[in-house]
Amino acid sequence: MEVIEGCRLPVLRRNQENEDEWPLAEILEREDISGRKVFYVHYIDFNKRLDEWVTPERLDLKKIQFPKKEAKTPTKNGLPGSRPSSPERELGLPYLATSASLQRVPVVKLPDRTNSIENVTKNLLSKRKLEAVSLATQCSPATPVAAAPEIPTPVYAQQNGSARRPVPVGAGRKRKANCLGTDEDSQDSSDGIPSAPRMTGSLVSDRSHDDIVTRMKNIECIELGRHRLKPWYFSPYPQELTSLPVLYLCEFCLKYLKSLKCLQRHLTKCNLRHPPGNEIYRKGTISFFEIDGRKNKNYSQNLCLLAKCFLDHKTLYYDTDPFLFYVMTEYDCKGFHIVGYFSKEKESTEDYNVACILTLPPYQRRGYGKLLIEFSYELSKVEGKTGTPEKPLSDLGLLSYRSYWSQTILEILMELKSENGERPQITINEISELTSIKKEDVISTLQYLNLINYYKGQYILTLSEDIVEGHEKAMMKRHLRIDSKCLHFTPKDWSKRGKW
Repeated sequence: MEVIEGCRLPVLRRNQENEDEWPLAEILEREDISGRKVFYVHYIDFNKRLDEWVTPERLDLKKIQFPKKEAKTPTKNGLPGSRPSSPERELGLPYLATSASLQRVPVVKLPDRTNSIENVTKNLLSKRKLEAVSLATQCSPATPVAAAPEIPTPVYAQQNGSARRPVPVGAGRKRKANCLGTDEDSQDSSDGIPSAPRMTGSLVSDRSHDDIVTRMKNIECIELGRHRLKPWYFSPYPQELTSLPVLYLCEFCLKYLKSLKCLQRHLTKCNLRHPPGNEIYRKGTISFFEIDGRKNKNYSQNLCLLAKCFLDHKTLYYDTDPFLFYVMTEYDCKGFHIVGYFSKEKESTEDYNVACILTLPPYQRRGYGKLLIEFSYELSKVEGKTGTPEKPLSDLGLLSYRSYWSQTILEILMELKSENGERPQITINEISELTSIKKEDVISTLQYLNLINYYKGQYILTLSEDIVEGHEKAMMKRHLRIDSKCLHFTPKDWSKRGKW
């Protein structure tokens, strides 16, 4: 029985508990290495970063499923010869909610005759136990809730029976219609399908032009400074470099080289010891550099190539002119070593404050991801805007954003104090203005945490003891924070510049 490309069959792999399992996988490629066949497989319903080469012994040939032959491959336009469009691609999934569903969140409206969501308040009812929420592992998407009837009464909040200051939720700005969707989240308030081509560069991949080449990892290993990285996804490095066992990168200018000898020769000529651009933040050993994609094109393109190895939901644009790149570094006696980065458009009509965001694998699970996110919102505060990340986010990006939004909003709610013996109130708009988190993201996070409840004819925000304890434990582990006093940043009005 010959195993061909497109076949599906169970493949043996080890899971996180180091136990054997046989998930269904698809054969993407086969090769003969030293007279022995190996197969490149993608595990169905698993992230592509787990794709790997396997030997025939790991294949369960008894349950093999051969691909169905079709004369012509339909597309959503009815034209043969290209990939069919899946329901997910048609609907712009996966997203937590669309802009329409965000307008149906069960939040009370104020009697000011506006159509916005207003006057949600938090009610800390210790007697009522809600489901515990672990802020460190928030990953499941929020479920859109049916439209709530309009109730022209304010909503109040309590904590352990003690009155606190009411927090009315004010109306937010109306979102732009048909903006690109975010990650797998309703908070991103997007339909995922733009109504017209964007005039500025987007890093979102529509995935409609994927082929067998881009579905496979093409770089075996990358050496960056003192770290060796194993890429997760395809990245369009030059073809002649993809056959090398190790691809060498200069950790300061990110230039790629084919051998260690070439790297050593390059280092004698490279004068950079930090990313090009302006250092706009420094506290301790952590620094942030702002890099203009037009002024530092080579560095920006090399950064995109490196990032594409670990980002599957974004596509690479060699035209980096419309973007700014903010690179986070860690300083030691040898220089400023890249930890992660995020990029943003110089002009965004959809209020995006992040296009791509990445923490390099050696620095993951150490709090740097949240630090990048917090820094992006700190810039939005200086600009006097609310922002949201461009969609879709990766699975790890979604986890980080969900956790950051939850911790930031809970931090504000728990700091509210009662005034004149009344229960505390706060508006959605006030939360958005204090944090620079877009209103739709605030609403979806409240839904995700299951804080919005209907109580005695009113919609209230209820914080249980479990949520409070979980939040306090999570904040104790969060040691890295942005100090706004260390930020030296002056926003530019790019709309007044002829060509950036």
